[in-house]
Amino acid sequence: MDYPVLPYEDARLKALHDLKILDTEPDERLDAITKAAQAYFDCKICLVSLIAEDRQWFKSRQCLDKTETPRNVSFCTYAIAEEEYLIVPDATQDNRFAGSPLVKGEPFIRAYAGMILKSPDGYELGTLCVIYDAPRTFSDQDINVLRDLGKQIEEIVFQHLR
Repeated sequence: MDYPVLPYEDARLKALHDLKILDTEPDERLDAITKAAQAYFDCKICLVSLIAEDRQWFKSRQCLDKTETPRNVSFCTYAIAEEEYLIVPDATQDNRFAGSPLVKGEPFIRAYAGMILKSPDGYELGTLCVIYDAPRTFSDQDINVLRDLGKQIEEIVFQHLR
C-alpha cells in the first residue's frame, strides 16, 4: 500500500523524536485511557499509535500482541493526514485498505476510528484508535468521546514539555 506523507514530514518526525517516547516502557496512565476507550467503544483493539519513519509503534495497546507494524500497512498513517480524525466503517469497502494484510489477515480489521494526537506545536504524531473485526458506524457522540480521550492522552504525553 502507498500512503500519504505530510509536506512537513521532516519537522513532524523531529517533533516525534524530540519526545524520546519511541520504544519506551508502557505508561499506566495511557493504559488506563485505552482500557476505558476499549470498554466504552466495546472494540476488539484499542491503541495509542505513534507514526515514525517506517513503522507505527504502540505506546499503549489493548488486545494486540504486536508492539508495532510497518507504516505502509498502517491505518493510522492515513489518519494523521486528515484534519482531526479518520473513520472507516468497513475496511473491505475502502479502496485504501481493502487489500491490506491487516484486513485480509490478523487482526481482520473491518472498522476503524482514529483521533489524531498532536504535539504542542501542532504536528500530527499518532492516534488514539479503536479497531473492530466487524463493520461499524460511529456517532457524533462516539467522535466526541474519542476526541476527549485523545486530549487526555496529549496532556499526559506532552506534560513534561509545558
